[in-house]
Amino acid sequence: MLGRAVALVRCLRTHCPWDAKQTPESLRPYLLEEAHECAEAIANGDDPGLATELGDLLLNVAFQIVLGEERGAFDAETVVGSLEAKMVRRHPHVFGTAESPPDWEAMKAAERREQAGGGGGSRDEPERPRALDPFEGMATGLDPLSRSARLQDRMAALGFDWPDLAGPLAKVAEEASELTEAAELDGAVTHSSRVDAEAGDLLFASINAIRIAGAHPANALIRANARFESRCRKMLLLAAGRSIDPAGASLDQLDELWEEVKAGERPQSDET
Repeated sequence: MLGRAVALVRCLRTHCPWDAKQTPESLRPYLLEEAHECAEAIANGDDPGLATELGDLLLNVAFQIVLGEERGAFDAETVVGSLEAKMVRRHPHVFGTAESPPDWEAMKAAERREQAGGGGGSRDEPERPRALDPFEGMATGLDPLSRSARLQDRMAALGFDWPDLAGPLAKVAEEASELTEAAELDGAVTHSSRVDAEAGDLLFASINAIRIAGAHPANALIRANARFESRCRKMLLLAAGRSIDPAGASLDQLDELWEEVKAGERPQSDET
């Protein structure tokens, strides 16, 4: 299948002026966009849409492979070979003699150290110790939620992590209190660096709690956004059916409609 996609891109590069002038950098936004559209289709449970979006993503992967071929950097065999070698290395319990799965984060940290190499010096000089950078090799293009979770994962691999959910939940409460204090001092609608800092700390602590609870913060927020959008639309439909103008309605009226929408969802789901 990958070979067919690569052949298709080669044809496009030969016969289509737009495709012929594309570069890795010019296609980068499309690659990111298609990855996000795949994630959205997964979140929506849209299998037909996911099949289409995976095809679009595959096209972008094939395009980058062909561009790599053209500049002599790598080809499809290089890409697949690298994938196979990595999976064999990271699954000794499947392809080797190990009886249980390895510590994934520790293994990836060791790979990063190996790729980075040791210190300099001549043969007669002892190799200088190199400070471990747990964040080396981490993609800079991650969305902020995913990046926070990855930062926390990297440090957890070194043993710097909460033992259970109680600690991070207490930290969330602490950071919420500090944000409240900062907002009250500066005024609830006044922008300040302190409010920014405390808001960031609260977000980071919340992501940590979500991670330790076993969820991915970006996925959780995608679903929360979808629930909020759906409930808002239903609430506005209820308002329209009762000749209620949302712009002129009181907060209590809107809250009653909101609770009615949520109550209607409970037979299908216990989400709140």
